Amino acid sequence: MSERLKLTKKGHELSILRQTELLEINRSNLYFKPKGESEENLNLMRKMDELFIEYPTLGVLGMMHELLDHEMKYGPTKIRRLLRKMGIEAISPKRNLSRRGKVKYIRSYLLRGMKIEKRNQVWPIDITYIPMKKGFMYLTAIIDVYSRFIVGWQISDSLEKETQTEVLKAAIERHGEPEIVNSDQGSQYTCEHWLSFLSENDIRVSMNGKGRATDNTFIERWFRTLKQKYIYLHPVDNGVGLYQGVARFVTKYSSRRHQGIEGKKPIVLYQKAA
Repeated sequence: MSERLKLTKKGHELSILRQTELLEINRSNLYFKPKGESEENLNLMRKMDELFIEYPTLGVLGMMHELLDHEMKYGPTKIRRLLRKMGIEAISPKRNLSRRGKVKYIRSYLLRGMKIEKRNQVWPIDITYIPMKKGFMYLTAIIDVYSRFIVGWQISDSLEKETQTEVLKAAIERHGEPEIVNSDQGSQYTCEHWLSFLSENDIRVSMNGKGRATDNTFIERWFRTLKQKYIYLHPVDNGVGLYQGVARFVTKYSSRRHQGIEGKKPIVLYQKAA
């Protein structure tokens, strides 16, 4: 609910009252600002996001060289800073350089070789950068592996760990508890806040292997589809427009047939498996 409050915008063609009705929130404390960077940096970030979607193994130097091919010359310091702000990290094998405080929160990857036979068996969760005309936000989403149905999503203006827990709580309230939640080893998931919530609800924890490209492929593939088929084609300039657009895309995605589930529709397969 707190994140929805941030999506309203004064001066929008829709009245504040109409915006709050669409977002199903109370008309109070209505303040929203997309993450700010210069227009030049925003253009650079969008291009880097497009390149990373296509080439997920790009590191800072690789990104710098790809940008040069697009006549965009920037140094590694700027590229590294913006990639970190976007929450992007190259997919590649690495030495484990995690600090001791983080290592104790890392869990094993449980999905290798597992046969997914029912809904709510495995829910991958992840967060991604979403470019806007002016500024950017982050989208967290959870997908049910068995049906490819999006069981929960939320737009926010930060990478805070609390956002991830809010999304999962809301998904559980609507659809029940999953057996396993899979995530990467980001700071949002390698912390006491996240793991305690999962433990309290008897949900098993699975985490991607460091630098592995395929461990969270279901949600990453959905993010790629969302960006290529909607976000890049229809950039918005405010949070309400972004919220409405993503909501429409999720509905459309869930109602279309998918090859990965033998031509079935995610929403039908999910509901039928109940």
